[in-house]
Amino acid sequence: MQNTSEKHFVIDEHLEYPVENIQNPVISNLSERDAKVLWHPFTQHQTAPFSIPIVRAEGVYLFDENGKRYIDAIASWWVNLHGHSHPYIAQKVAEQFLKLEQVIFAGFTHEPAVRLAERLLELLPDNQQRIFYSDNGSTSVEVAMKMAFQYFHNQGITKKTKIIALENGYHGDTFGTMAVGAKSAFTAPFNPFLFEVIYLPIPLKGQETEALQAMNALMNQADEIAAFIFEPLIQGAGGMVMYEPEILEKLLTIAKRNGILTIADEIMTGFYRTGKMFATDYLTVKPDIFCLSKGLTGGAMALGVTSCTQEIYEAFLSDDRRKTLFHSHSFTANPLACTAGLASLDLLLSDETQAQIQQINTLHKNFSQKIAISYQHKIEDIRLKGTILAIEIKVAEGTSYFSNMRDIAYNFFLEKGILMRPLGNVIYLLTPYCISEEDLDYVYACIEEFLEEI
Repeated sequence: MQNTSEKHFVIDEHLEYPVENIQNPVISNLSERDAKVLWHPFTQHQTAPFSIPIVRAEGVYLFDENGKRYIDAIASWWVNLHGHSHPYIAQKVAEQFLKLEQVIFAGFTHEPAVRLAERLLELLPDNQQRIFYSDNGSTSVEVAMKMAFQYFHNQGITKKTKIIALENGYHGDTFGTMAVGAKSAFTAPFNPFLFEVIYLPIPLKGQETEALQAMNALMNQADEIAAFIFEPLIQGAGGMVMYEPEILEKLLTIAKRNGILTIADEIMTGFYRTGKMFATDYLTVKPDIFCLSKGLTGGAMALGVTSCTQEIYEAFLSDDRRKTLFHSHSFTANPLACTAGLASLDLLLSDETQAQIQQINTLHKNFSQKIAISYQHKIEDIRLKGTILAIEIKVAEGTSYFSNMRDIAYNFFLEKGILMRPLGNVIYLLTPYCISEEDLDYVYACIEEFLEEI
């Protein structure tokens, strides 16, 4: 056995850490080094080009190692609210790091976790009384479903083993979240392992009656259904598909009337993306459970939240320890992440950010009205809610996540210095709130140029 003390290490001048036994430590750039060691999400590496090496970011801009600047038009997968490397968030996190960076959250607590929970509960509907922390969006949904199932189980109600979800939905990539999402090429290898879910038609405009009838019909088996989960008003990964609050409210009313818990997946729609703090703020009937992540920390770091009613929480209180919610993560309620969340809320609720949100909405409205007339022969649909603008492009093969239009559009906008990640033939804008009118005008102009060319 080799003596570890005799190992030789070389330091690549391009690296900030030791690397063992590298024969050729000098690799020309970050992309090539990446290609040798990494496996990226949602990426087919057989056909995908090298990953773009980003070395720094500021505001709405990303900068690659060659100095090229990109406008982050999708907020880096919808997480960044206030712009990259925001000095206020960075300062608060740095200050917290010197106080407490991590502590187990079972049997211990700390100020950032308590304060963030207090502030979130002030913003969530009044029926939300408890905050459970996790580390990402998928996990916040997993926790919500475990809460729902065990809520009934703890009361001796064991027949409620099913969940209702909307067709075309997306709730994450863990097994539970795949189960309640749309069955597709993404889930095909895993379908045999996913639990049973009952799907409702998407309540699109003009098709609300079909969804209502389907929901009412399902109430014949309400004693077997634990929860109804949905993305409120906008299905994100499903193509920025939008529907109206009135129909969602009717669906929620039916579920609640029949003893079915309701779960709002506000991971993408939360924090003013739809024009209100939460998409469910457009409703008078409030869900029982909320799932939050993405913009929760302003995009600074990973954090998830699942909130619930006091009634749900109390179903887990018992002298019988088996009724405990057995779920945790090593970094549950990480103090740094909670601090980032608090700093993000400070920025989000400021007059400046609120004015920016309103301006983005107005500019999107004006632009969508313009292209709806000028390019009606090339556009299937334009969808707008708050700061989210989606443009569905007409394609011969019909709308699909796997449309060839995706790569055409993606590469076109990259060349123009814009990061846009189309959902098939649906291009969309979901920018940080700090984007300037000038930068939005540039993005709009590039969209028009693209529509001219296709």
